[in-house]
Amino acid sequence: MAKAQILPRDFYVDPPDVVARNLLGKLLVRRYETEARSRRKTERLAGRIVEAEAYFGLDDPAAHAFAGKTERNAVLFGPPGFAYVYFIYGMHFCMNICCEPEGQAGCVLLRALEPVEGLGTMARLRGLSADANSRLLTSGPGRLCQALGIVRETHNGIDVTSARSGLHVEDDGFRPEEIAVTRRIGIRKAAERPARFAIAGNRFVSG
Repeated sequence: MAKAQILPRDFYVDPPDVVARNLLGKLLVRRYETEARSRRKTERLAGRIVEAEAYFGLDDPAAHAFAGKTERNAVLFGPPGFAYVYFIYGMHFCMNICCEPEGQAGCVLLRALEPVEGLGTMARLRGLSADANSRLLTSGPGRLCQALGIVRETHNGIDVTSARSGLHVEDDGFRPEEIAVTRRIGIRKAAERPARFAIAGNRFVSG
């Protein structure tokens, strides 16, 4: 297995559907810090991206950027390679990664991970027992954010191409054998667009 490398900014310059497809098999990594007995402990939480959805900015009625730039979605209009985190249904955070050149507002929603490192902490953050079914940890956009402790207040606008950010995406050389492409799910507008990408047959894919 190749030594893992953090994906550079130019990886995210492509259109959202290209970036979404290329993100499959990469590792989303979170440096999670806790306080224990007055000592700070850092743990690596990681999951392989197995499902992602593309959103196309001003040309996409389902995209948060469709109505134009606002205070809430300003990150989408900035440079590629930054996290856009939002709160939905009054209970879940969802994480996107901005793509396309600055000003074009494309992004990719991370929908599911295959948990790889830190499963015990993921279970605790999800409010589950340590021996819970691993599919319950990061299968779904809200679940994966909860399992990795990703919230808007801390992670919206964070640079995922920097090792210093505590949240980034790595390439460890893994390549999916087969990719499934379907319509997007969980939305009403432009749902028919074939912009959902998943590693075919992976049991951690949501929905």
